[in-house]
Amino acid sequence: MHPPEPDDHDERARGFRQHVEPEIEVLLRVARTLTGPADAEDLVQETLVRAWRSVDRFDGRHPRAWLLTILRNTNMNMHRRRRPDAIEDATVYPDARPAFGVEQPTTEDRVMAAILPADLERAVQALDSKFRTVLLLVDVDQLTYSEAADVLGVPVGTVMSRLNRARGRVRKQLRPGFAAAMREKR
Repeated sequence: MHPPEPDDHDERARGFRQHVEPEIEVLLRVARTLTGPADAEDLVQETLVRAWRSVDRFDGRHPRAWLLTILRNTNMNMHRRRRPDAIEDATVYPDARPAFGVEQPTTEDRVMAAILPADLERAVQALDSKFRTVLLLVDVDQLTYSEAADVLGVPVGTVMSRLNRARGRVRKQLRPGFAAAMREKR
């Protein structure tokens, strides 16, 4: 195999700048939703490497959908490689400590905690993960239904259904507190 011609490299770099670089922020937001802040950058980095390798074969249509598909597949492959054994009941190990200490909240976590009311945060966290993930992808990360479907590998109708159910459950959980607050204002 011979090294690529300089024109090939220039074309690849141009395609990467045009189609991939504008979507990096979206990839980071979606990766944080899927994996949490600790693994998001690794997931995006691996996604960018894979996008670089194939950008010369990309037709230029729907770059976000293309990249989100790469992100989803990369995420599945990364989790397939390192699937740890789950401990059913951590209380069985009273002396156990985290291997690397307690993870400090990120700046983003602190800002979100200050912005989001505690009731809303609890309501979202109480959702089953499949509903919470759809809610975060669409309402926080601002993906379209189609993009969220690509990320999750499910039909668009499933995204719409899960989102509707998630929003309904959050509203239902928030309603008693909201009603009490309204009574206090009177």
